[in-house]
Amino acid sequence: MKIAVVRFPGSNCDQDALWALRSDVGVAAEYVWHEATSLSGFDGVFLPGGFSYGDYLRCGAMAARAPLMSAVRDLAERGHPVIGACNGFQVLCEAGLLEGALLLNHSQKFVCRDVRLRPETQKGLWMESQSQVLRLPIAHGEGRYIADRENLSRLNGEGRVAFRYVDSAGDATEDANPNGSVENIAGIVNEAGNVLGLMPHPERATNARIGGTDGLVLLRAFSAMKV
Repeated sequence: MKIAVVRFPGSNCDQDALWALRSDVGVAAEYVWHEATSLSGFDGVFLPGGFSYGDYLRCGAMAARAPLMSAVRDLAERGHPVIGACNGFQVLCEAGLLEGALLLNHSQKFVCRDVRLRPETQKGLWMESQSQVLRLPIAHGEGRYIADRENLSRLNGEGRVAFRYVDSAGDATEDANPNGSVENIAGIVNEAGNVLGLMPHPERATNARIGGTDGLVLLRAFSAMKV
């Protein structure tokens, strides 16, 4: 497995992703600049967090139209795993690879803290254990996930809600929701189950020295997915 870590102007979590994948997950990973047009030789893609293009226009909107995204879309359509964390989730939604959109946090403030996530599905085998509640960090100002009624119904009906924000008891309460996302949704997958977008940062929780290892569960599942 060889993973492409995409770099956009304004990305600031690309180094975290590369380090986590190489040093903690133990897979091959290389940077790929947004102006490239091919992902030949790569088996999967990590779209990192940050503020691509300074979040001008809308978060992720300009990055979604970068030349490389055509190759990302092609790789995804062929069943290869693609993960977008934080700004990467915004890019996937803006590119039409995932439904919905990410808006300003309900508090209208930037939120940076740990949250708990309850896995909702094993579609695509993103999780090794559906019962394990994860603790991952968030760091975003525009992480409030929304979708219209039709898309919400489809996401829930098809088992495509990947994670929900929960409290210490594993309950999806209002207080556990850090940004006001509809139905406490923290991440979703596409119909095939190979594309995942989530607001928390699994790449920042792959080593006990920096706060935890719950991100390893998710990233190991990502690197183990077979096409």
